[in-house]
Order: sequence, then C-alpha cells, then structure tokens
Amino acid sequence: MSNEPILRVKNLKTYFDVTKGIFAKKQIVKAVDDVSFDVMRNETFGLVGESGCGKSTLGRTIVKLYDPNEGSIEFEGRDIAQIKGKDLKEYHKDVQMIFQDPYASLNPRMTVGEIIKEPMNIHGIYDTDAEREVRAVELIKIVGLKPDHIRRYPFEFSGGQRQRIGVARALALDPKFIVCDEPISALDVSIQAQVINLLDDIQEKLGLSYLFIAHDLSMVKHISDRIGVMYLGHMMEIGPSNEVYHRPLHPYTVALLSAIPIPDPKIAKEKKRIVLEGEIPSPINPPTGCVFSTRCSKATERCRRETPQMVQVGNRQVSCFLYEK
Repeated sequence: MSNEPILRVKNLKTYFDVTKGIFAKKQIVKAVDDVSFDVMRNETFGLVGESGCGKSTLGRTIVKLYDPNEGSIEFEGRDIAQIKGKDLKEYHKDVQMIFQDPYASLNPRMTVGEIIKEPMNIHGIYDTDAEREVRAVELIKIVGLKPDHIRRYPFEFSGGQRQRIGVARALALDPKFIVCDEPISALDVSIQAQVINLLDDIQEKLGLSYLFIAHDLSMVKHISDRIGVMYLGHMMEIGPSNEVYHRPLHPYTVALLSAIPIPDPKIAKEKKRIVLEGEIPSPINPPTGCVFSTRCSKATERCRRETPQMVQVGNRQVSCFLYEK
C-alpha cells in the first residue's frame, strides 16, 4: 500500500430536493454532508454505517452517478467533481463500480460476453470484436468462471456467480479504482467469503484501490486497511481497521461494534450490547449540533448546540468533543 492518495474527498456535500408540489415547503435531503477522507493507492477503504446513513450516495457521487452540490473529489490530483462529457467518459475508464444487486445490474437480454464487452465497445477499446471476445474470456477466468459461460444469460447463474460477472464487467476497462457498493449483502453467507477473497486476489494481482461499502463491520474489518464510520451523512471516525474494531473512539462506533454477534456463547453472555435509543433522525431535518447527539449517552448541551470538527487522535480521526485537546 502506497502513502500517496489516489482519491481525496474534501468537504463533499450531496443534497436532493424532495419537495412535493409547487406550493409545498422546500425539503432537502442532506444525504452526504461535509465529508472528507483519502483513499491510498492499493488500499481498501471500508465505509460502514446503518442503512440510510449516506454510504451508497457517497459511493455513487465519487463514481459521478450523482453530481455533488459542494466540495471536491480529487482523483490522482485532479478535481473531477464537476467534469462532464469527454472528461467524464475518460474518468469512467479509471473508476468503476460493483453494484449491490447482481441481478438488477445485469441486462437480462444480453449474454455474459456481451455484458463484459459493452464497456469496451463504448470506450472503443480493441479494434475488433474478436479481440474483445478474447479479453472477455480472460476476465471470465480471472473471476473464477468457465470460458463457456460467456454464451449464457444472467438468469442461468446463481447470485454469487452473477456478482462475479459484475466484477468481470467492472474490470473490463482496466480501472485503477473500484467502488464496491455492498457487493456481498445480497449473497448467502457461504458465498460472501468467496467474493471477498476474489476481490482480495484481484487487488493483489492488478494493484487496485477499493472503496468497500457495507453495513457489516466484521466483514469490512476482514477486507479493509482503514475504516470510515458514517452516520446521517457525516463521517464520525476514520482509522486503521484493527484499531477501529478493537478500540473504537466515537460512541456511535462503540455501539455499532457492540451489535456484532460472537460465536462463543460464554463470551457473548459476558458482552454488553449498547442499544441506541430512539430512531435515526430524518436527513431532511437533522439535529442541530452533533447529528448523533439525540441518541448518544455521552451527549452534553454543547453537543446539541455545536457541530464537532474532525480531530486527530494518534493515527485516527474522530468527530467528537470528547477528544478535543
């Protein structure tokens, strides 16, 4: 893993106008609200948090499926936050995405070969269809499928195999960076480990960088070098995966980790689970001050008034007044 960031996100904001009706009060969903982090070369940066916290929106904004309202997305030193047209097409050669639902993201009317070759056709890679066919067969082998699978359709495969096809398609343009948007959440537990190991192997062979989005902290710990914890559009904590997992700093991270099941019944009995009170606030009307203050047992009046900034604690960053110097 290099010390040089391939991706640098600064003060990123992605909002959606969900106002219904001409005369209705304006309603804005603050899906991603002032998020900053770096991803190093050859690194897997894990992104975790409860459903609806903005993880997928952040990933889709980085891939430019959504346009950010504010902030910068620097890829290899160039800000791509507002690029369009030809520049955006070039960016998509370097940055690809693996989607959560392997069936919904594959065209059921196309064969596996056509699905994998489609990005090559769009970007004009290789001169002939025969060359693209050879490359498609190579990619099929890389993801652990058989060459004759190239003639089949998505419905003929299991969920795990379909996700492998999605991985092959993401690799078709030889990208440098892949956003993995909950790529294992729709799969059986026995298949999840296979897909994780496949992503690990591909990263080692091709020198890729990943943004790995998931809500399962134990799985993210297994694949990630560093972890970012999100809550209601904000980044709460960033640090090396082992340290975040074994010595969490932010009260929200502590609560998330306490919910992870332990296979040993004796240890599980002794473990105290922290149950967060109340519902997640609406991203349309988030709390003032710290967004976690309404569910935090350590919240003070200051937390409800002021928004904490990210502070450095050793080799970690945490957004909490408890760690101010």
